[in-house]
Amino acid sequence: MKVRSDILRTYQGVHTWTGIIAGLVLFIGFYAGSLTMFKHEIQQWAAPIQAPKVTSSNYDYQTLVDTAINEHSEQLAKGFNLDLHTQDAPLSWYIKGNARGMELDKQLNFAHLNADGSLNVSVQTENELADLVDYLHRTAGFIGEIGHDQSGVYILGIACILYFLALVSGVIILLPTLVKTFFALRKEKGPSRLWLDSHNMVGIASLPFHLVIAFTVVVFAFHDFIYGGLAQFYDGKPLFQRPTPAAQSFHIENLPRIDEQVLAAKNYAPGYEPIHIRYSNLNSASPSAVFMMSNNNAVVRGPDTDYLFMNPYTLEVVNSSYPQGEDAVWGNMVASIFSLHFGTYGGDWGRWGYFIMGLLGAFLFYSGNLLWIDKRFKKDPNKRSTLFMAKLTIGVCLGSMIAVAFTLVAAKWLPAFVSNTNYATLYSYYAAFFVFVIYSFLKPVQKATTVGFYLLASLCALMVLSTLVKLASDTNSLFYSSYLVDIVAAIFAATFFKVAKRQQQKQATQTIMPTFEQAGQS
Repeated sequence: MKVRSDILRTYQGVHTWTGIIAGLVLFIGFYAGSLTMFKHEIQQWAAPIQAPKVTSSNYDYQTLVDTAINEHSEQLAKGFNLDLHTQDAPLSWYIKGNARGMELDKQLNFAHLNADGSLNVSVQTENELADLVDYLHRTAGFIGEIGHDQSGVYILGIACILYFLALVSGVIILLPTLVKTFFALRKEKGPSRLWLDSHNMVGIASLPFHLVIAFTVVVFAFHDFIYGGLAQFYDGKPLFQRPTPAAQSFHIENLPRIDEQVLAAKNYAPGYEPIHIRYSNLNSASPSAVFMMSNNNAVVRGPDTDYLFMNPYTLEVVNSSYPQGEDAVWGNMVASIFSLHFGTYGGDWGRWGYFIMGLLGAFLFYSGNLLWIDKRFKKDPNKRSTLFMAKLTIGVCLGSMIAVAFTLVAAKWLPAFVSNTNYATLYSYYAAFFVFVIYSFLKPVQKATTVGFYLLASLCALMVLSTLVKLASDTNSLFYSSYLVDIVAAIFAATFFKVAKRQQQKQATQTIMPTFEQAGQS
């Protein structure tokens, strides 16, 4: 396909500058986003809940709930959680904070039945490690709030608008040579050409994924403005109706049996299994029970499961994430958008797919910046703006990964020294991040890159070593179930060590592009 040269130059400029402006922010969003696909496993790896193990097949949830209501009626009436698919304490309720938002001092009571049928309640500070990783994914680490949302959410929304422009312009640039060079990895033409070919191949091969992510992030970031605009077409009526409160209040002592509620949920969604119930406002006219519904053979429209919202007293389903029929256009559309972004509609295969695609997305932004920097280094190796961008790219990209790995290692050991690890893990991330960014500006580009990859390899290896030490010393090691985190950490450690060694074998030069040929010959 032929495209006029002046048009190609215009789109090349659009692609370059939109990518440079948004690339570093999106790198953190994609890298952290890939980790959120397994955030529950990461949470369990770092800080497993200390409670007797139970299984759903032999546990009397009804007796547990009845006993807890008798002894803690006022607290449970505000809300409680019942996990029907766990190996830990099934019942919990907040005594400080609530389920929404990331607060660093949340506290919960976890309850289980002793062998004699008595209620055992223990207080634990909720570990926010998984939410910290998700926070980085949603905000790229930018602090502060605008209205009721984090400022970083809006920054990422703007970055994704630029990201969409970069995707479209990148495709137009490649159109004339797309068929000929799509699968070409021309290593013999030097490292710059190899990186460019890799960048182009990853971008084109994952284009549908990137278009979906760009669109959905913009919707998430600006949903209030979008809903407000759409409401104008409905004479100001809300797009999502809230259920009408009952004429009289309900009371927790009259809560129907758990098996009746579970049966009502199953009847509404045949083939789905309730795995978690979150109750709220049980002593009011508007009580709520949110059922997390799992089905490994169906499309999932939430981060982990589908959702079903029920009045726990009348057993009336007031809303759900399932398709609602032809009349619920906006509800179905929003549910589909959530599904496409979260990537959980494909089960474990879908999660692994999104994990890999997220890492490749991070590579896309990192390689794009390297290509831009390398090209300008060749024209003028002493240009200050190019050197600044090179140091910033190394500092932000490698620094964010180093900070996450350092935080994971810290989270593994902090419970032995402090009762609330949330503040320490948050400070660990930002301290490690800014220390490496400062280091990257104080040292030559090549040295900072080499040290960065060696640090990454060491921290990933330390994650595995930490687990081995814990398993050797912990009497609860029999219940260890997060081995996948250590396997992936070991793979990352080996990969980063290999990259660091290749980087070290380069000549001490200002060029930022890894020379794979040199590494292969040594």
